[in-house]
Amino acid sequence: LLLGIFFNVHSAVLIDDVPFTEQDFQDGPDRIYGLYEQVSYNCFIAAGLYLLLAALSLCQARLQRRKEYLVR
Repeated sequence: LLLGIFFNVHSAVLIDDVPFTEQDFQDGPDRIYGLYEQVSYNCFIAAGLYLLLAALSLCQARLQRRKEYLVR
């Protein structure tokens, strides 16, 4: 989530992780900013998937714990 935020504010430290070509620099900063935003959206999607997976894992752990109590 934090990486998505930092990419969204166009952090200069993360320029190595932005997929750009030499032609992208000729068009001005708007193309590079667009690439930053594209990478930030990908980070937000990945964070959402991690959150969904964590919620599913937590539900499964609680169901598994409940089954242990019913067996005994």
